[in-house]
Amino acid sequence: MCGIVGIFNHSIRRDVDPRLLAAMRDTMTHRGPDDSGIYITPDRSIGFAHRRLSIIDLSDAARQPMCDDSRKIWVTFNGEIYNYRELRHDLEQQGVHFRTQSDTEVLIYLYKKYGEDMVRHLRGMFAFAILDENERTLFLVRDRIGVKPLYYYNHGGSFAFASEIKALLATGGLNRKVHPEAFYHYLSFLTTPAPQTLFEGILKLPAGHRMMVDSSGNIHVEQWWSPLSTKQRQLPEETYIRDIRDLLKESIRYRMVSDVPFGVFLSGGIDSSTNVALMAGMMDRPVQTFSIGFKNEPQYNEFHFARQVADRFGADHHEIRIDMGDLLDFLPQLIYHQDEPIADPVCIPVYYVAKLAKHNHVTVCQVGEGSDELFCGYPHWSYVLSLERLRRRYAVFPKPLRQVAAFFASQIEDASSAKREFIRRASNDEPFFWGGAEAFYEAHKRSILHPDLQHKLNGANSVSVIRTYFKEFLAGTDNPDPLTWMTFIDLKLRLPELLLMRVDKMTMATAVEARVPFLDHKLVEYVMAIPQDRKVPGLQPKYLLKKAVRGLIPDEIIDRRKQGFGVPIVEWFQQELGNQIRQKLLDFSSMHPYLHQESVSRLLSSHSGPLPWYLYNFALWHQAWIEQEKVS
Repeated sequence: MCGIVGIFNHSIRRDVDPRLLAAMRDTMTHRGPDDSGIYITPDRSIGFAHRRLSIIDLSDAARQPMCDDSRKIWVTFNGEIYNYRELRHDLEQQGVHFRTQSDTEVLIYLYKKYGEDMVRHLRGMFAFAILDENERTLFLVRDRIGVKPLYYYNHGGSFAFASEIKALLATGGLNRKVHPEAFYHYLSFLTTPAPQTLFEGILKLPAGHRMMVDSSGNIHVEQWWSPLSTKQRQLPEETYIRDIRDLLKESIRYRMVSDVPFGVFLSGGIDSSTNVALMAGMMDRPVQTFSIGFKNEPQYNEFHFARQVADRFGADHHEIRIDMGDLLDFLPQLIYHQDEPIADPVCIPVYYVAKLAKHNHVTVCQVGEGSDELFCGYPHWSYVLSLERLRRRYAVFPKPLRQVAAFFASQIEDASSAKREFIRRASNDEPFFWGGAEAFYEAHKRSILHPDLQHKLNGANSVSVIRTYFKEFLAGTDNPDPLTWMTFIDLKLRLPELLLMRVDKMTMATAVEARVPFLDHKLVEYVMAIPQDRKVPGLQPKYLLKKAVRGLIPDEIIDRRKQGFGVPIVEWFQQELGNQIRQKLLDFSSMHPYLHQESVSRLLSSHSGPLPWYLYNFALWHQAWIEQEKVS
């Protein structure tokens, strides 16, 4: 796991400055504290740089940037290719001679053999760039699910890319401005949808996409993978159960490929417990497990279940408790490592549990992200599916009649009302489900935005983001049932840009690599091809997964009520954290034309759950990255 960066001066006569390239690279030392490297082409128009966290082939021979024997094909790579040994064997059979034992070198020779289609052979998590000096082109790729980030800009005759936005800002060539539309969408999704970021002029490559930059700086971006690549099929239930268990075993076996110690973040739920159980069955030593909880907030802790699983499988178990003071201490680092706000408070415990792993000399950990999305584990999904049935009945009424209903709904004073928003969507034939992490509804956003910003947005609506994904969904499936749509939109938006980014940025802040076995693309494709009525008969959450792991993990873990990985933000809001949030948001809204101060004041005085936290994240981000003032 690493940090990558590059500059391509394609249309200006300017040498790549090695000092600037090194400065960009070293903003990401936390991603790769073990080693670093730089390569600049002989004509000095292109430069690659790399920070290394050594995971596979710890020798100096595996340093990056890395090249082929001709020194014409170069790669800088962040991630892991889990099937690199099979790929290496096939290439050796064709006469390729390898100089290292690394997965990085495999990428070079796959590219030489298959060109852009090399990506279809890869099983792993990755973001990389390949330079072909003969053609003077750059080829950049982000993995299928979006486990690894990749940011870029193309401005003033120069193209640059990096694993983190802060590396791009280090060039000094960008005006730090907020992208208004991206901020508007952030208020809905708690993150910015790809390809936008909150910075004007900086973009991110969407998950499952690749990019070619030619010698003139022309950019061609295309999607190379979709979670709907396999058509839905009806199979016997016992076949689904057997195949899911086998695919999980295979996925976890692949994610145990490492030359450094590895472990599991263990919550005591089905997902992390399954990781421990399957890993323990493949090891001749105890699994290292790590759990986190909260001081004085026992309702959020799952230590009892985590300890039960650790004892059952003989794990070497470690725990840590944090409190509001730890959050306040970490806030400046949180804003620094996020680059753009990821308004999910779970970032804080993820950081501290990764720090616990690193303290115990573990560099690689498996996590449970993706299971709830694939196997329908969220309690609210059953409720939304019930509402979807009502929406379909409502849709048969003439549109003028529905518009009348929407008008009367709009008279509901509470702009945060879910009833008001859902009637609006149903009346306008909008997709009903916008994702599992929706914060402010459309009317609520407009009520809190500053009039100047509303004028700039000119009637923007976040449904434009959802419609793009919905169109892709309808074109890619032969059975567009509501449950498959719900999984699809979370795979396209919430997972890659929110959940996986919180894991990537918080674990890499401690130089720990997180691996995601439930999001192996073979498993994703298989589960996405299971029809709704077979995946969750009777709307039973995680029906097939529970069947698949029954007998692997304790029944008490399978049958327990889902708790979820929560953070006591609402409780802490009643304490010092609330005082800081109130003062910051009132000051921020008075000084900057983003939020309407009176509306913010009303929000702060109401029982609005975590909504103030989302605005607070943006205000702190603006202070650190736009105003460039220290966050304390």
